[in-house]
Amino acid sequence: MNRESALELLKPHLTQSRYDHTVRVTDVAIKLAEHYQVDSSKVELAAIFHDYAKYRDVKEMEQIILQSNLPKDLLHFHSELWHGPVGALLVKQEIGITDADILSGIHWHTTGKAHMSTFEKIIFIADYIEPGRDFPGLHEVRQQAEHDLDTACFLALKNTIAFLVKKQQSIYPDTFHAYNYFKRKIRGVI
Repeated sequence: MNRESALELLKPHLTQSRYDHTVRVTDVAIKLAEHYQVDSSKVELAAIFHDYAKYRDVKEMEQIILQSNLPKDLLHFHSELWHGPVGALLVKQEIGITDADILSGIHWHTTGKAHMSTFEKIIFIADYIEPGRDFPGLHEVRQQAEHDLDTACFLALKNTIAFLVKKQQSIYPDTFHAYNYFKRKIRGVI
């Protein structure tokens, strides 16, 4: 599937601003894929479809989680997290993409996880650093993304956790596990 046909399939599912975000994420992801020598055509598709389920009805996503093999504990956390795992399932069912790397990149872009592959890190970071975003700590993550994806992921996770704590929101366990994993990895413990 080429970029144009993928974007055409995606566009009806997003607002214009989210579509524009997706194009920026895709461009960043391709640059990172080329830099880190990961299959850029697969990264491109994962980036294009990373927010495929972003605007699905919350009740529909809840039913998908309940009726699938997705972790049921997702239901105890903010529905904003659901569009990654649910999106991976829907991209497989509705778009017909079955590549495990692409689906995993989509799945984990909202929470992160310990032991993310380079492919998963690229989607996670591209979504975080795309040029339309602007918030405290972002510049440092952008700089690190060019040199060390592990440090970039750690900083992104640290910023996300700090933001959620400040807002007194729950933090999904995989996000904590990812933070701890990358902290240990950067320190050379693993």
